[in-house]
Amino acid sequence: MGAGGCYNPVPIMSRTAQEPPRIAPDVMARYEAVIGLEVHAQLETRTKAFCACSTRFGDAPNSNTCPVCLGLPGALPVLNKRALELALRASLALHCKIQERSRFARKNYFYPDLPKGYQISMYELPLATAGWLEIEAEGAKKRIGITRLHMEDDAGKSLHEGFPDSDRWSYIDLNRCGVPLAEIVSEPDLRAPAEAYAYLNTLKQVLEYTAVSDCNMEEGSLRCDANVSVRLRGAAKFGTKAEVKNLNSFRYLQHALEYEIERQIGVLESGGTVSQETRLWNVAAGRTEPMRSKEFAHDYRYFPDPDLLPVSIPRGMLDEVRRSLPELPDAKLARFERDYGIMPYDAGVLAATRALADYFEATIRAGAPAKAAANWISVELLRRLNDAGKDIADCPVAPAALAGLLAKIERGEITAASGKKVFATMFDTGKSAVDIIAAEGFVQITDTSAIETMVRAVVAKSPENAAKYRAGNEGVFKFFVGQVMRETRGQANPQLVNEILKRVLAEK
Repeated sequence: MGAGGCYNPVPIMSRTAQEPPRIAPDVMARYEAVIGLEVHAQLETRTKAFCACSTRFGDAPNSNTCPVCLGLPGALPVLNKRALELALRASLALHCKIQERSRFARKNYFYPDLPKGYQISMYELPLATAGWLEIEAEGAKKRIGITRLHMEDDAGKSLHEGFPDSDRWSYIDLNRCGVPLAEIVSEPDLRAPAEAYAYLNTLKQVLEYTAVSDCNMEEGSLRCDANVSVRLRGAAKFGTKAEVKNLNSFRYLQHALEYEIERQIGVLESGGTVSQETRLWNVAAGRTEPMRSKEFAHDYRYFPDPDLLPVSIPRGMLDEVRRSLPELPDAKLARFERDYGIMPYDAGVLAATRALADYFEATIRAGAPAKAAANWISVELLRRLNDAGKDIADCPVAPAALAGLLAKIERGEITAASGKKVFATMFDTGKSAVDIIAAEGFVQITDTSAIETMVRAVVAKSPENAAKYRAGNEGVFKFFVGQVMRETRGQANPQLVNEILKRVLAEK
């Protein structure tokens, strides 16, 4: 209802009953979204944040626990040095300022999967602040601020489905209790779902490059919550935000933000008020749903953890972490363009993951021309990996084997067309190019007399097309090339085929 009880109609388009009204584009254009992301990344350690229990995924429920991560009386936590090093590595990679002194606090709340009754986190003194990450969305680059990066331990997991009596009981697996996390909080600098998608994807890339986290969203190694509000374009004041949880994939993040932005605009256009609340993304229904009101959210009663000393980073430790940082994605992409002369798009594809970039450079070190290697890896290799559902780490064709195949193509021993067939067999069988070429008879035909014999036979079969070519219709030339290559199973040297065809067709 609007002022005085008048109803303000919202220009809408039809939509399903499960979704909010589709706001007309001109109405949507009057608003802008303000989005900030809170990302939890599991640090890639073998043991937990404050005890020696394993962090291995998939072990029997409640098998990786001890008095420390269960919070039993008298147990004392000890900070995992490796977890701290990885958190520092992430902080440096994200251009954050490392704080001289940080401190763990207890975040107090009750939930069945939190046996301690509190979570160990950092509150008023985080590990690092004031960082940034550059993203590219819709063809434009943008720098997104990072408010803070702090360490904390994870809670357990409540299982509400999958058991015969799930309609009556929830099950608890405490294996994740105490798993080390880095929480990375962005500034509210994101203005569209596409930007949020690009930010999360770029952040994931940096964390994987630096081996801080494996970022496996299916295993819970990377989780994301979004704070989103809307305001009229040009307004300085932020709108009332909603926090959206359960965003366990990049696609869900984008869809949930699109839905929530449209929902909030619909509320405002109808004269209503957006509530400050936490909402869950309902995957099956394709919508956000209320979880709890922020007005009644927990007072976590933070206070410094009395069992853990404040964290002061020794200068030598920070210098060592800085030296251990690998070349980051942006720098690698720029170097690929500069040193290998490949196009920005191809460089972006090859630098997408550290493993793929390493494979590319290993292929070059084995003797492959850079541009040929870039083309074959970004097209042929990635297509076959995708079709086979494999990762580059499981690639059956070693970099040296691919380099050997490319060398044969460059030397003219086989054609590019035959090379693709050889590569397909290499990928499927693991055999070498030499063995496949010998077995399948893929050796390129370079005998000019043999090619000329084939050319004359092809031209003789198509006197009408030959007459058209001689009359000035050069378009039929490709027809003759195709016929010759078909007759030779793609093994004739293309350059010789072109030269001989032109000579034979020029004869009267």
